[in-house]
Amino acid sequence: MNSLFSPENLPPPPGIPIPASIAAATATTSASPAPTLIPKLEPFDEWLNTPTSQQQQSQDPNFSNGSLDLDLNLLCDGTSEPNNNLFSEFNRISQLFRTAFSANDPQNDAVPDPITDSLQQLRNDAFSNPFAENPQHIKTEADSDPWLQQAPKGTVPDPDSQAIVPVQEEEPSSMMAATTPRRRCKELVRVADLGGPEQRHFRDVVRRTRMVYDSLRVLATVEDERRVDARRGRSDLRASAVMRSCGLWLNRDKRIVGSIPGVCVGDVFLYRMELCVVGLHGQPQAGIDYLPASMSSNGEPIATSVIVSGGYEDDVDEGDVITYSGHGGQDKNSRQVCHQKLEGGNLAMERSKHYGIEVRVIRGVRYEGAASATGKLYVYDGLYTIIDCWFDVGKSGFGVFKYKLCRIDGQAKMGSMIMKEAHMLKKDPLSFKPMCCVSLDISNRKENVGVRLFNDLDRNFDPLRYEYLVKTNFPEFVFHQSGRGTGCDCVDGCVEGCFCAMKNGGEFPYNHSGILLRGKPLVFECGPFCQCPPHCRNRVTQKGLKNRMEVFRSRETGWGVRSLDLIQAGAFICEYTGVVLNREQAELLSMNGDSLIYPNRFTDRWSEWGDLSMIDSNYVRPSYPSLPPLDFALDVSRMRNVACYMSHSSTPNVLVQFVLYDHNNLMFPHLMLFAMENIPPMRELSLDYGVADEWTGKLSICN
Repeated sequence: MNSLFSPENLPPPPGIPIPASIAAATATTSASPAPTLIPKLEPFDEWLNTPTSQQQQSQDPNFSNGSLDLDLNLLCDGTSEPNNNLFSEFNRISQLFRTAFSANDPQNDAVPDPITDSLQQLRNDAFSNPFAENPQHIKTEADSDPWLQQAPKGTVPDPDSQAIVPVQEEEPSSMMAATTPRRRCKELVRVADLGGPEQRHFRDVVRRTRMVYDSLRVLATVEDERRVDARRGRSDLRASAVMRSCGLWLNRDKRIVGSIPGVCVGDVFLYRMELCVVGLHGQPQAGIDYLPASMSSNGEPIATSVIVSGGYEDDVDEGDVITYSGHGGQDKNSRQVCHQKLEGGNLAMERSKHYGIEVRVIRGVRYEGAASATGKLYVYDGLYTIIDCWFDVGKSGFGVFKYKLCRIDGQAKMGSMIMKEAHMLKKDPLSFKPMCCVSLDISNRKENVGVRLFNDLDRNFDPLRYEYLVKTNFPEFVFHQSGRGTGCDCVDGCVEGCFCAMKNGGEFPYNHSGILLRGKPLVFECGPFCQCPPHCRNRVTQKGLKNRMEVFRSRETGWGVRSLDLIQAGAFICEYTGVVLNREQAELLSMNGDSLIYPNRFTDRWSEWGDLSMIDSNYVRPSYPSLPPLDFALDVSRMRNVACYMSHSSTPNVLVQFVLYDHNNLMFPHLMLFAMENIPPMRELSLDYGVADEWTGKLSICN
């Protein structure tokens, strides 16, 4: 892994270039202060102050290096034209195109639109700085854009004379090429009406991409831990840079308007760069992501997504309704120090409002224990329409553009709202439907934290009938056959090269935060024969449950499990416990219809966590330490724990990792559960039990 993060293979982190139009306006405006104008940035995020050409290129929202896009060809009918039900925007934009050009036809008796005229006047005034005494001397976008210079000097092209064309620009003829400047162009598409197979395909693409990103990020933290000096790198930047150099960023060549296939409302992202990797928000630092005019087929910028963090004085977030302030005129402390102009992201928001194009909203939420330096994580809260925009005097006395965003009906519940409800439940478990809370702790204080039982569907209280089993119950012969083991001699925690590290192939299975580095056939943890203390980094799964869990009644899965806490990718969740039975005992009990779990039927999802085959063509999945065939079963018919209520899924978010620590019998490992992705609060946890989907309803464990 050293070669992946070597300096010669790692481009520097993205920088923040200042748009030429903003810099020019700053240089020519003397009435107001002249600070460094930057895009609307995320508060308290610190970035390098020496951007290079590569950094500026990566900051460009349209930068592409041959990255891997979602395979939109899967959604076509085999011809070059997409299905009608796929790109539903095509028909609407085509009609808009015809209406726009017919409005300029001399033979057309169209009545002027006063709203459009007022917005056009607002746009012209703001381009020339509405607070300047001589607006005609302010340099506008038309002065620097050769494509806009074809319009009469001193004017801006009529916005209604152009429209969004969601197709690639054709190659001009040789005669036109000699007289017309060549423009780069991107394709604006909306993916809609996906069927079940297509939705699962895109969800799997996004899931695997995020898993590679998280794996790289976790491995990068190990290299930082090995540093002798105190310097720490940004693992999120390094992981995203490696994926970009390998062409693994999604949705870079096609700009998707609306929902991103494979990204669900409520998905949580620990870092801003992860938003860029999946194509949800293409700006590493700016709050407004948009397709700039220089790359738009109609010569106008179009906004696609915004980040709402509550760090700006003129922002008002009421959940379904947001008053979002524009960018420009802020200093490094996010204070407004001069007037904003209708350009860049501000103009893109106004144009999206004009054309009725929705934007994606990602909220930056402060979360206790968040991995980022800002203490925040990012939640995708769905699609909003821009229903109004106006120019107003902000709280600091400077002109600010404001946009009113309203959430589109019919979407899933906002992830940020679910996180607030989960936070309230952690403080007061009876704050929501107290009559439906059957038990505050079905473990009877056997776990480190309580396991809540919740049922608001019926009067089924079956989980209370079982004895709670914290650890797997192994028969005595398992310990006798393993004999007395040999442990490490580490006094204050295991160090590199100790005996336990050698048992795991020469490296520790976890980083210092307890995150699983990569899945293996078997993981050896320090046990009772080791001299290291309980806080040793190689005793992760022995510390028990740390996330507050809830067993709940579900219409789809019978009983299910969800967490009130955010579970980070690669983090330990709990053990899958039961009473161990040999083959003969299992066959006898199965005849009576008792609930049995067979460890050898679990799919090897552990091989997906840490799989870098998309990064390194020579990658070979771990095969050491090897594990013999598992010939035992877990009886959960009388004693079980919270894991036994996890539902089955062919695309799970939890994996099974076999672990040994209290004995050395390779044929009887513990079944430890780890998160395969960032699991938001109140999202159901699922396992791949190794059964066909049509048999899911017959799993007697959960149902």
